[in-house]
Amino acid sequence: MSYLEEIQVKNLDHLGIVAGLIDEIGIVKIINNKLGIDVREKISAGTVVKSILINGLGFVLRPLYLFSQFFQDKAIEKLLGERIKPDYLNDDKIGRVMDELYKYGLNDIFIEVVLEVIKKFEIDLKYSHLDSTSFHLDGEYKREEDKEKQEEEKIIKERPIFIKKGYSRDHRPDLKQCVLDLITSQDGDIPLFVRVGDGNESDKAVFGKVLVEFKKQIKFDSIMVCDSALYGQENLQLIQHLKWITRVPMTIKKAKELVQNIEVEEVKDEDKEKRSDLNLESYTWKEEIVTYGGIKQTWLIVLSEKRQKSDLEKLEKQLSQEEKKSQKFLKEIQSEEFEHPQAARYKLKAINKKLRLLEIKEVELTETYSKKKEKIYKMISLIIKKDEEISRKTKEAGKFILATNLVEENKLEASEILITYKNQQSTERGFRFLKDPLFFTDSFFVEKPERIETMLFLMSLCLLIYNLGQRELRNCLKRVKKGINNQVGKVTLRPTLRWIFQCFQGIHYVILNGVKQIVNLTEERRFILSLLPASCQRYYL
Repeated sequence: MSYLEEIQVKNLDHLGIVAGLIDEIGIVKIINNKLGIDVREKISAGTVVKSILINGLGFVLRPLYLFSQFFQDKAIEKLLGERIKPDYLNDDKIGRVMDELYKYGLNDIFIEVVLEVIKKFEIDLKYSHLDSTSFHLDGEYKREEDKEKQEEEKIIKERPIFIKKGYSRDHRPDLKQCVLDLITSQDGDIPLFVRVGDGNESDKAVFGKVLVEFKKQIKFDSIMVCDSALYGQENLQLIQHLKWITRVPMTIKKAKELVQNIEVEEVKDEDKEKRSDLNLESYTWKEEIVTYGGIKQTWLIVLSEKRQKSDLEKLEKQLSQEEKKSQKFLKEIQSEEFEHPQAARYKLKAINKKLRLLEIKEVELTETYSKKKEKIYKMISLIIKKDEEISRKTKEAGKFILATNLVEENKLEASEILITYKNQQSTERGFRFLKDPLFFTDSFFVEKPERIETMLFLMSLCLLIYNLGQRELRNCLKRVKKGINNQVGKVTLRPTLRWIFQCFQGIHYVILNGVKQIVNLTEERRFILSLLPASCQRYYL
């Protein structure tokens, strides 16, 4: 055997970090305990799930049917276990494991993983955030044309989802879709609860039920934070035993009145520094006690200076655009010949429906004759501003209302309510991650709805692993008070885990004459590993 034949070089890169985080959580053990281990099989269901999660966080755009190819140049035995070969991860095996996961219950498995993470990593659960997004899908699905009338169901469904057209957050109304509801912790954006829903599902119809089910599954005293889709009389009655903060929709009459008539309080000099420390210097507010849906609440009417400036600029732009549009409409209606007065006024009414801030008003309807000596009517009109509507929008500019049922002895500081709601973007960050084209794919095809649900479950596990790793790294950097260089060479205490993954490109697992070693492990990489859980370090050190 030649010297070259005795060398094996496999890529390890950042995948050891991913594998270590999976080990630290105990995902393989949880899956194997749930689905069991068949001694006749070469690879367990838990290890198959681990391989899917490593693939998902490999940040290479490869669909599942190229799955085994992903591991051809990777240190698969180091990552998944001795004597495991890439061809063990074939389409049939992956499909069987996905079906077994679905049959056992995706929600039950996810909750057990989450509870383990909460306990082991001491996740702060004072606040949890709920939001939803849609995933558009290509292809035909067996259940999408099922016309059977559905009875009202529990939030945890005993049937697969229906792939249907609905309101698309991806701005692809031409494609069918499904909906993903996600609850995350404010501490590290850790996913706590996921649920896949029908493509035409409404947030308003399910958000209350999602929170109730979440509270049943994970018993702790968390304050739930949600957008205005939650705020409705039926939902408020449903969640009256929970603690919540949400946004009040401006379609509610009381909200309109308050925004129009109430003046937010001026900031006192002694409060300015405090608000600056909280990064709230551009916000002012006023509190009101309101009863809505039979629930006593604190309403916080907030004015954002930045948003006010933006809203007023948009209003000015809208007014300018309508002035140009209305001039065309005015010219059009004044040059048109109508057979009847009703026809002229009907046309004017139709035009005014297209305007919001301006109105074309009839001055005079004159009777005359056409060239063919037929009686006709012509309208003389002028453009006027809708002063009341413009004044209303000007007063509303920059204002929004937050509501909470935490009143009296449970009352929160106004600044805490506002800061907490601003952190609602924790779920939005999760959605951006799940839809990143480098992560699986934002438009995917799997042969049946059950597989779609399972795929979104696995993608959510990837999000949990990623955010947990990022949280642990940042917390350690904060404790040691030492940063690392980011993409532009500046020292930071809050690097993204994706950047860390990039820093670990080029690490190889080498077997030379039977001796195994890791190469290209620099001092900087060793320092980063020292900040991560011990399970991650074992793959490199």
